[in-house]
Order: sequence, then structure tokens, then C-alpha cells
Amino acid sequence: MANPESKPDGLEQFVENLLVRSVILLGVLFLVMHMAGKRPALWFADSSTGAKAPLAMRGGDPYIRALMRTISASESNVRSPYTVIYGGEHVSDLSHHPDRCVTIVAGPNTGNCSTAAGRYQFITTTWIEQAHRYHPAPPRMFFWQNYSFEPEYQDQVVYQWLSDSQAWGVDLRQLLKKGKVNTVLQRLSGTWTSLGYGIEDNSNTAELPSIYKQMLREELGQAAMR
Repeated sequence: MANPESKPDGLEQFVENLLVRSVILLGVLFLVMHMAGKRPALWFADSSTGAKAPLAMRGGDPYIRALMRTISASESNVRSPYTVIYGGEHVSDLSHHPDRCVTIVAGPNTGNCSTAAGRYQFITTTWIEQAHRYHPAPPRMFFWQNYSFEPEYQDQVVYQWLSDSQAWGVDLRQLLKKGKVNTVLQRLSGTWTSLGYGIEDNSNTAELPSIYKQMLREELGQAAMR
């Protein structure tokens, strides 16, 4: 009978070495991506919710950034909004849009299903359409590859979309600078139906103008510190 305190055999030693090397490699990967200003596709939950959660992207106009956070206050008012899908479940793989069609159990679309996902609750078709226009890192090698749905890219696609006056028929930033928040929310309500003029208001809808003002104060303050 083997002594229970004997040294591990060759297989056990191999497994131990493999685990140690895997941990080291994972740590190096996270360090490199952090230094590069990026996050891996495997995204971990953030303790902040909705608008309070900081944007993953860096830089950009504070008026548009505040608008993005306001949209998430209504569309994804949960912890780790970048990972949430319709119905409240969270996903860990953001290398692509989750594309899960979850049955709608309340509201005007009851009985249908929704693929809405991420901080801005992109349905799959809208994500593909807007990612094709605005994604900063589109697939290049193979036509069947997907656009990355990592938090930074969710932000960048929405930021470029909201900044495109041709997409909305009006310059949203200029309207926001003039204090016309309600006009902007109404213009966007056809895309994000919980913004106050759509068909799916929620408990945060009425508070969105004041939420925007708070987010703008934060974003202007952060911009002044850069």
C-alpha cells in the first residue's frame, strides 16, 4: 500500500504543473489586456447598476456619454449591464452577440421572443446592422466570424451611432447642449422603446431627464479632469 505522504506520481505532477502554468498564463493575459486598455471577452460582473455603471470606453463627448448612460438606466438597470440579456439572465461569453431568443411574458409583445442583450439591449439584427457601420474592429479573416460584443465595443458602436447626425436626421449633441433632453429621448424612442415615448415604459422612464442631468454633471466633471 502506498504511503499517503509519498510524493505525487508522474501524472499528478503533470496536472499540478499544468494548472500552475494555466494560472500564470491567465494572469499575464489579463495584465497585457489591461495595459492595452482592453478587457477580455470573458466579462465579470460590475457592482454598479444601469446608469451608475461607468462606461467601458474611454474618451468621447460628455453629452453623448451621458446619453448612453441614461439609455442604460431604462434599458438595463441591473448590475453588470453589459452582460444581461432579455429576461434578466447574464452571459459570460461576449465574443459575439448572445443571440438568445427569450419568450416575452408581459407587455404588447407577449408571446413573441426577444434577442435583446447588453447595456443597450441590442436585438441581434440591430447589432449586426449597426456593428457593420460603426464597429471599430470588424471581422477580417473569415466572413462567418462575428462582431465582438465586448463592453468596449458595445459602447463604441452606440457612441458612433448616436454621434451620426445622418442616422437620426438631427444632431443629437447640439440638442443636448441646448438642454432639449426630452426632444432627444423622443427621437430615440423608436429604437429604445422605454425612453418615454415608446410602448414599453418602465419605473425609470419618468426619471430619465433628471437622470441625464446627473450623468452629464458626472461626465463633464470627469472630462475636466482628463
